[in-house]
Amino acid sequence: MKLLHAAHVPEGDGPFPTIIAIHGWGANALDLLGLAPILHGGRALVLCPQGPLGLADPQTRIVVGHGWFQMTSGRPPDPLEFATASGELREWLDEALAKYPVDRDHVVLLGFSQGGAMAYDLFLRDPARFAGLAALSTWLPPEVADAVRPSEAMKGRPVLVMHGTTDPMVPAESAREARDQLLPLGFAVTMREFEMGHEISPEALRALLEWFEDKVFGMIRPSLIIPGS
Repeated sequence: MKLLHAAHVPEGDGPFPTIIAIHGWGANALDLLGLAPILHGGRALVLCPQGPLGLADPQTRIVVGHGWFQMTSGRPPDPLEFATASGELREWLDEALAKYPVDRDHVVLLGFSQGGAMAYDLFLRDPARFAGLAALSTWLPPEVADAVRPSEAMKGRPVLVMHGTTDPMVPAESAREARDQLLPLGFAVTMREFEMGHEISPEALRALLEWFEDKVFGMIRPSLIIPGS
C-alpha cells in the first residue's frame, strides 16, 4: 500500500464497522489511533492513514510530523497538490477496504483539521460509499464544495460538524459555513460547538461517541469512559 497506516483490529473474524480516521497537519498515523479503544467500545475496525508529506525540523532536518498538502498562512492549498493527495488517499482506501474485514455498509469517515478537509473530499465525491462523516475542527475547501453534485445518496446521511469556539487555527465560522453548505444537500447535519481550542475536549469526545452510536451504528451504546472526565 502506498500510504503508511496504523490499524486497530477488534477480536473476531468480522466484518467490522469501520472508522477511517484522518489526522491533521503535523501529526501522523498514530495520532487518532488512541481513540480506537473507546470508539464503538473498541468493537470498530479503525484505520488511520498517514499523510505523504513529511515535515522536517528546519534545524535537524528530522521528520517530526506529516501532512496531506502544504499549508501556507493566509493562502488556500495548491489545487494540484490537494488533488494529488486526494488521489493517493482514495487509492489507499480502495486497498484498505479490500485488505481488512470491513463491513461495507458501516464505513465512517473521521477527519481532524487538515484531515477533515481530506475527509470532506472523500465523502462528497461518493457519499453512498460511507455511512457518515465526522468533521472535527476543520473546513470545507471551496474547490470541494464547488464540485459537489447533489444526489439521492446525500438524503439523510449523517454528518457531525464539531468545532471549538476559541480555535486559533481554524475559525469556528468555517464549521458554520460548512453546515450551511451541507444542509441544502439533504445531509442530516449535527452541529456541535464547544468552548475549546484546536482540540478534542472531553466534552467534545463524549458528543462524538454518542453521535457514532445514535446516528451511525444504531446500536445500544456501550459504557463511555472518557479520559480526564
